[in-house]
Amino acid sequence: MGTGKIGQILCRIINGFGANLLAYDVFESDAVKNMGGKYVSQDEIYKNCDVIFLMMPLLPATKHTINEKVLPKLKKGVILVNTSRGGLIDTKALEKGIQSGIIGGCGLDVYENEGDYFFQDWSGAAIEDNTLVTLLGSNRVVMTPHQAFFTREAIDKIVSTTIENFSNYSSGLRGKDLPNSI
Repeated sequence: MGTGKIGQILCRIINGFGANLLAYDVFESDAVKNMGGKYVSQDEIYKNCDVIFLMMPLLPATKHTINEKVLPKLKKGVILVNTSRGGLIDTKALEKGIQSGIIGGCGLDVYENEGDYFFQDWSGAAIEDNTLVTLLGSNRVVMTPHQAFFTREAIDKIVSTTIENFSNYSSGLRGKDLPNSI
């Protein structure tokens, strides 16, 4: 779910494994269609996919894309992978889905309440977020502390995009005229 720049790269990788590529995005990508991807509704994604990757920005419309109302729609045993934004998944619903077996496994590089815990040393203190403790203790969850942007290339890209944005804004561009606007 989500076929922007990063989602398209993921689609190419998945396509290389010969997977049946089902996609959902409010903006359909010709590149994804050209590689055999088929755009379907969110409900079709939930019903048919063995693995669901969340590759979307966190917006009011995408907050808690995976929630308690979605759980009965999911294919039993589905694997969720979220490397985008923690708020795309309602963590209480995730916990319930894992415990009930609806969600067979989950890979998380982000967590809804990560600001309190990620990028800090908790080796000498107790984590008070019971949901996080449950997820970390589950043998069906793999969790990493949002490392995606810690590569040299990613930091260089963040800096160059920030400079480009500042330059474009300073030259008078606004709103959708800005190349990196969302």
